[in-house]
Amino acid sequence: MAAILKFLLPAPGGNLINRIRAIASFLILTSAAFTQTTAPTIKISVDATEAPRKIFHAQLTIPATPGTLTLYYPKWIPGEHAPDGPVTDLAGLKFVGNGQILKWRRDTLDGWTINVEVPDGVSEVNASLDFLSPPTIESGFSEGSSATAKLAIVSWNQLLLYPKGWKSDDLTYEASIRLPEGWKFGTSLPVVERPNERQPQITFAPVSLTTLVDSPVLTAQYLKVVPLTHDKAPVEMDIAADSAAALDAPPEVWDEYKNLVQQAYALFGAHHYRDYHFLFTLSDFVAHFGLEHHESDDSRIEERGLVNSDLRELHAGLLPHEYVHSWNGKYRRPADLTTPDYEQPMQDDLLWVYEGLTSYLGDVLTARSGLWTPEDYRDALARIAARLDHEPGRTWRNLQDTADAATLLYFAQDGWASWRRKTDFYDEDVLNWLWVDTIIRQQTHGKKSIDDFCHVFHGAPSTPPMVKTYTFDDVVNALNEVAPYDWRSFWTERLTNHDPGAPMTGLGNSGWKVVYDKNRSELTRIWEDDHRELDASFSIGLLLKDDGTIVDTIEGMPAAKAGIGPGMRLVAVNGRSFSTENSSSPHVLRDALRAAMGSRDPMELLVENADYYKTYQINYHGGEKYPHLVRDESKPDLLSDIIKGR
Repeated sequence: MAAILKFLLPAPGGNLINRIRAIASFLILTSAAFTQTTAPTIKISVDATEAPRKIFHAQLTIPATPGTLTLYYPKWIPGEHAPDGPVTDLAGLKFVGNGQILKWRRDTLDGWTINVEVPDGVSEVNASLDFLSPPTIESGFSEGSSATAKLAIVSWNQLLLYPKGWKSDDLTYEASIRLPEGWKFGTSLPVVERPNERQPQITFAPVSLTTLVDSPVLTAQYLKVVPLTHDKAPVEMDIAADSAAALDAPPEVWDEYKNLVQQAYALFGAHHYRDYHFLFTLSDFVAHFGLEHHESDDSRIEERGLVNSDLRELHAGLLPHEYVHSWNGKYRRPADLTTPDYEQPMQDDLLWVYEGLTSYLGDVLTARSGLWTPEDYRDALARIAARLDHEPGRTWRNLQDTADAATLLYFAQDGWASWRRKTDFYDEDVLNWLWVDTIIRQQTHGKKSIDDFCHVFHGAPSTPPMVKTYTFDDVVNALNEVAPYDWRSFWTERLTNHDPGAPMTGLGNSGWKVVYDKNRSELTRIWEDDHRELDASFSIGLLLKDDGTIVDTIEGMPAAKAGIGPGMRLVAVNGRSFSTENSSSPHVLRDALRAAMGSRDPMELLVENADYYKTYQINYHGGEKYPHLVRDESKPDLLSDIIKGR
């Protein structure tokens, strides 16, 4: 303003006209500078009324200036650890400025980048687009099937574009959504106006693009809200289902989830959200997974997942895992995963902390809250340890590479999993962080534990949503603050070794060990029933579907040595049919495994391989083998204390 006044005051003998022209030039320059340094506000209106048809419509108003407007469709979605933004399901893309249709072209080197030609005189671009949710059940994270006749999960990253040159934290979005008539909704987004006679849509408070993408909306005809706390940072469950009956869980279920919140507070000593919403979808017709958000989660299981006791046990660890991510993954986040927008590549090298520590803590909280019994927890831990101990791929791919290659391994097929390895930083780091927990207890003579690390690394003071980044050094330093030890060497060895067996030291330190016998645990039985699979991994090294399709064979074990591989199909065992038409098929193989213990004759497996049939002889006489944990009485029982409620 002082500069403008200076221009207004004509110098002696000066020309007022020239001064006015100078002022005009000054204002144009300062206006341009202001435009370049002030992030735009974008309006987005979503029409989800056709969700039962699996199609969603969006309208966006984006400020623009003449020239090329470069827009991004979100590519790297937080929590998915891969460039899997579902751009192939983006349709109906159209841009309008001042009533005229604008030309656009996709970048030839990056399919998530759109360049729009903005003519003179156009100050805003109106964009319209549709998102096509997969019409059949498809896996994947938020790109997977997300809508049914009675419910839908709206992920904002599927429905928006954002301009190049701005951080997602700086862009503001004013969002609204219209739902099918009579449907309810749950979300962590703050609501300004709910539907009424005057306007049919829900209007949300303006938020950053970061917050919008981090805040999905769960909507359904059948939706139940269960408050879990009533404090200053309330937590609730927003549960959608394809039927009202699926929401009628026993009362003790809600008590266990209330206890989960209290146990999490005890573990971390603080929280980093204003409020938290468990967005829980119960359907047989959507992709099943869990995806973390800072103030909510997007978790999906079968329709009867809460009312069926077997399914409750099988999926008990899902919500605790995603809830832990509010602290470990959202609040504390690897620096290489903290990018300024959704176009910049994320680096997954610290997923052994982001996902591995979360897996360990999530399972511990599942037990501490009562969602699992101690026996359930031990059975789950035994399965993890046994599978990793029968994974020959460990000899060539180390743990660090499972994280570094996560963008590839998330989408790898199940066949050859034991030789390829999958995203094992989840399971292997359950064992590694258990090892860390026992070392802390030993080094401090029982005075400290992993809980103390969580207080230091994730805890007080409580804050609204924010990101506090970390590096490998930060993890090592925090561990040393709790219990001095050579943590750098410990983790370097854990990440880079090629030992053929699983890291069992922590399990041994905790006073337990893995044994195998002929008895399936309840958790194994439930897992096999749910996946419609038969797991003979620990006997002959064979995992197969109930129709005989071989999912995987473990290199070095009898089935693989005999010549059997993934993708083949088991037709008969010792001359007896193995097929979906034979309801006794699983027993046919199990009976043969038991019978082989008292015989010197090999088992005979008739196998189909791309229209060719061959009988393979399996010289195995060890019977059925299933993993369990048993006490090692020579050591104190640390594990029972680890999973005891606080």
